[in-house]
Amino acid sequence: MALTPYRLLCFDVYGTLIDWESGIITALAPILSKSTKHFTRAHLLTTYYALESAQQIATPDLPYSALLSKIHPILAARLGLDLPTEEESRAFGDSIGTWPAFPDTVDALRRLSKHYKLVVLSNVDRASFAKSNAGSLQGVPFDMVLTAEDIGSYKPDLRNFEYMLEAVKREFGVGREQVLQTAQSQFHDHRSARRVGIKSVWIERPGAVMGNVEEPIFDWRFGTLGEMADAVDAE
Repeated sequence: MALTPYRLLCFDVYGTLIDWESGIITALAPILSKSTKHFTRAHLLTTYYALESAQQIATPDLPYSALLSKIHPILAARLGLDLPTEEESRAFGDSIGTWPAFPDTVDALRRLSKHYKLVVLSNVDRASFAKSNAGSLQGVPFDMVLTAEDIGSYKPDLRNFEYMLEAVKREFGVGREQVLQTAQSQFHDHRSARRVGIKSVWIERPGAVMGNVEEPIFDWRFGTLGEMADAVDAE
């Protein structure tokens, strides 16, 4: 199947464009440094991911940065660490805007923008995304930005995808058959995209821990966004 007939790429950001796993590990350093305990990267991320997912279901209207601050002390307790101060938990939530982009992201987005509308459908809040976009994403322009804060629910809720489809149809005249959900997370994106009738491109990001499932769903598969941009350019 060819990629170029499609008109719009709908991106997950954190995990696909931005290395949220490295960002989270770095943001946990202050509470980890106070302990002599040692944890594997996979254990830290798996524990964090379970708490984040549960909190998103419990408080779907809570902005993502506030959600991270809320689960920070719970994560510390789960790991058997000293409870953080309110300031430390707030700093953990505010760290989102400092998380690094993958090395291939910015160049790939600029190349893909020559062929597609670029739309963000993220579980983050608007302020945090703005910091990321001005920071590690180097101001790459997106044609539309939709966040969980705008929608009132977190992916994988199907409402997020239906909201996006209605918005891009209204603003750009693009139907679901012309959209490619472009994401790393199977849990947050690919399963839901399939359920609402959207084709998807799996940016696998080898070594990723969060968002994986045993039986991945995808129509195209690339290790990086740069590899996808190469394939589009080749077409």
